[in-house]
Amino acid sequence: MDRTSYDYIVIGSGIAGLNTALLAAEHGSVLVVTKGRIDDCNSRYAQGGIAAAIGPGDSATLHERDTLEAGAGLCSPEAVGVLTGQGPDSIAGLIRWGVPFDTIHGQIALGREGAHSMPRILHAGGDATGQHIEDTLAHRVRISERITVLEYTHAIRVCVADGAAAGVEVMGTNGDTGRQVFQSDVVVVSTGGAGRLYRYTTNPEVATGDGVALAYLAGAEVMDMEFYQFHPTALWLEGAPTFLLSEAMRGEGAILRNAHGDPFMASHHAMGDLAPRDVVSRAIASEMERADGRPAMLDISHLPAATVASRFPTIYAECRRYGLDITREPIPVAPAAHYMMGGIRIDTWGRTNVDGLYACGEAACAAVHGANRLASNSLLDTLVFSRRLVEATLGNAPEYEASDESDGNTRAGLANRAMVCTTVPERGKENLRDLMWRNVGIARNGTRLLLTARILNLWQRQYYGTSGPAPQAAEDFELRNMLVVARLIVEAALQRRESRGAHYREDFPEPSEEWRRHIVLRD
Repeated sequence: MDRTSYDYIVIGSGIAGLNTALLAAEHGSVLVVTKGRIDDCNSRYAQGGIAAAIGPGDSATLHERDTLEAGAGLCSPEAVGVLTGQGPDSIAGLIRWGVPFDTIHGQIALGREGAHSMPRILHAGGDATGQHIEDTLAHRVRISERITVLEYTHAIRVCVADGAAAGVEVMGTNGDTGRQVFQSDVVVVSTGGAGRLYRYTTNPEVATGDGVALAYLAGAEVMDMEFYQFHPTALWLEGAPTFLLSEAMRGEGAILRNAHGDPFMASHHAMGDLAPRDVVSRAIASEMERADGRPAMLDISHLPAATVASRFPTIYAECRRYGLDITREPIPVAPAAHYMMGGIRIDTWGRTNVDGLYACGEAACAAVHGANRLASNSLLDTLVFSRRLVEATLGNAPEYEASDESDGNTRAGLANRAMVCTTVPERGKENLRDLMWRNVGIARNGTRLLLTARILNLWQRQYYGTSGPAPQAAEDFELRNMLVVARLIVEAALQRRESRGAHYREDFPEPSEEWRRHIVLRD
């Protein structure tokens, strides 16, 4: 490429990154760097839909209330107010751009999901909402003359000069070890989540937490990393991938049953099958333990077959591929890592503590989701805060206020914990995923977390410490990033000595008012 300088550099090509690129392109040149295809991202697999208060009887205030309640006391009221208040305008923008939301009698159809008090979930193509939004934005990006896209390109460093973002160093993902630096005073991290840190996940292969690691290593704060949401219902079938089964199925009347065929959610929560995700995930895990590991069953077979097949065409077709007819028989399900509530700490304008470095989407954390994300708020998050981010780069936001060291939050860095006798695994990623699933999953305790912290510390030193080899190929940098993010999750989980939202400690099983605060980590 002849050009090496851009007005904006966007790392990641999910809905957050593409929306940022399209809006930024109205004001300057944009480079999008993505390590896979432009449409290979978490956003594409979002089945449940996108939440917005656009229906009769609904309001931003009701949406805000539901979000705050689901967040278990750690949502930022300011951020939630921004999300829910600007949600309808974001939906209108998607409609103008051509996203084909489902309709009934000419009106946008609205569904209801767990912990929502009103029907406010918009869908496109039934259970293919993320795919339709991603495809619409990707098409507009491809035809834009002001946006350059580098696919199969791995961002390996955020360049910082005089305390401010100055560009990005990249290399190809095809084995070529050549590197190139692209310059920009605005670097946006929108790389999505980190579900591939876990053995079982609904996330695609690219979701390895790269953006969080890059920002952290560049001096940015990260926050709420202990809160990783496990989706309660992923397909659990031998020979089949860990495929997401949308929460909208339970919103439409699907019933969770144990291995004996008995419904069980009413005994775990007053909202039954529509309880918050953390409650449902732990309930399923508990039922599976009682059944010697046999999965729970998600049963929607009591609904008309035509309704099920038309409402959930992607799920129906995927299950049929593996010999399962969901209109006639229940679906074996179990929890899987799904969504990262924590991430790069931002204000409500997408700004980090590093000048010129911005973040949005799942890689970012404005505390809008708190300790437990409300279903279908994630897609709305990507749209609302990416728009505000671009406004901030144009000088249309209040002056950035650095966080107060005495604001009550807990601040720390990664501890160099005592070593244990172990060796660097030959299969780095596979062993890391197994370790995280066993010890930093749905249920945690201090002993296992401390052991995991020590192991990760040793692995990181032996892989990339002063005595180890420097990263060379894109795979090496990806594993480095995975180790950094895993350590951030474990360190935050160790410090939070309570159970709240998606973070459950067996040794501290109750929430504590003392811990109604955020854990902020900084290198």
